[in-house]
Amino acid sequence: MDLERKADRLRSVKITADYTEMAAGSVLIECGRTRVICTASVVEGVPPFKKGTGSGWLTAEYAMLPGSTSRRKERDGLKKDGRSVEIQRLIGRSLRAAVDLTRLGERTIYIDCDVLQADGGTRTASITGAYCALVIACSRLMQDGVIADSPVIRQVAAVSVGIIDDVPTLDLEYAQDSRAQVDMNVVMTRDAAGNTEYVEVQGTGEGRPFARRELDKLLDLAGRGIKQLMNKQLKALGERGGIIGKKPRLIVATHNFGKLREIRALLSDRFDIISSAEAGQDAEIEETGETFAENARIKAEALMRLTGCAALADDSGLMVDALNGQPGVHSARYAGVHGDDEANNDKLLKALENVPAPRTARFVSAVCLCRPGREALICEGACEGEITFERRGSGGFGYDPLFSCYDLDGLTFGEAPDGEKQKVSHRAHAIQALVKALEAGK
Repeated sequence: MDLERKADRLRSVKITADYTEMAAGSVLIECGRTRVICTASVVEGVPPFKKGTGSGWLTAEYAMLPGSTSRRKERDGLKKDGRSVEIQRLIGRSLRAAVDLTRLGERTIYIDCDVLQADGGTRTASITGAYCALVIACSRLMQDGVIADSPVIRQVAAVSVGIIDDVPTLDLEYAQDSRAQVDMNVVMTRDAAGNTEYVEVQGTGEGRPFARRELDKLLDLAGRGIKQLMNKQLKALGERGGIIGKKPRLIVATHNFGKLREIRALLSDRFDIISSAEAGQDAEIEETGETFAENARIKAEALMRLTGCAALADDSGLMVDALNGQPGVHSARYAGVHGDDEANNDKLLKALENVPAPRTARFVSAVCLCRPGREALICEGACEGEITFERRGSGGFGYDPLFSCYDLDGLTFGEAPDGEKQKVSHRAHAIQALVKALEAGK
């Protein structure tokens, strides 16, 4: 026991990355005299309850080796002792709080924590070390091209705290733990913005009950210790720590730079956005749906299958009341050739040449977000206006020079600055609805 260590200080901590060569990820973590080897192994396939979901799984096993304590511990057989089962479930729960399993695909990551030497805090050391092994394994999966996005969305670490002789104490050694009046294990996460949250708090009044003010002191003490442990994790991981909280890639099914620019302006804080062309996917996906939503889903699902990444597609068009909703889903190929803006505009003006003002119309957009392992998310938006008698403005694309938007005081989309158009466009409304759905956890 380190008699010189102050009650609010961690034991000496050392995390050695890549401790073994065979596992996808491994570390040796040393907290004082406690030493745990943590490995992460990746196996194709998932348990029966996850099959067909497109999502992965993570589970953990924990064991104390026979020579880890002064009195030989019996080796776990087919049936583990209750303490080991409780601890490995805690490790699994804690690490699953740090990952988005849908980004893993139908694969299982097995975490193994084997205690080489025990001097208190083996479960918390296992969580802190196993997290590093997990990151190393996921970094290797990305480097090998097995997965496209990092499933590691936040950090997780754990520490013990307790009350010894009425003094709140951090990171208990066995000699302290065995005589603690209050014993507690705390597991916390930290996101890319530095925000921390609790995963689990296990607290017991071993020698006496404890007051709320004492609980608050213990949680504050644990929080400070965990932040130090998280910084040590990042130091041990080096460049591989860059995958933590990395924005997922989103491939947008478009070759239209104007559309891509709008989507980036609205979603770049959530996703790393590239076009299908930038992703090397130039194949045209046939739009056979009868509605905007159907076409958006067809494109997004096809692109997700081709790339393994989240994919976003939209189908949008102009609906003119005097033409019974035409050109509708055929807007891009209204004149016969897909994307011939001049010909499409000429045909629209010709079709409306005998129709007096107001020639009411609306732009409609349906966006579909497809993510591996999740249900497709479809949102729609619209903006109201009128069709002018001649082109006005040179901005935008498609029918923008002919669409006078009510929300822009009669300016056409072709006349409006990009920033103003993006605030009120049908696509903006659809993506804003998508953002709200994502914020609601969909």
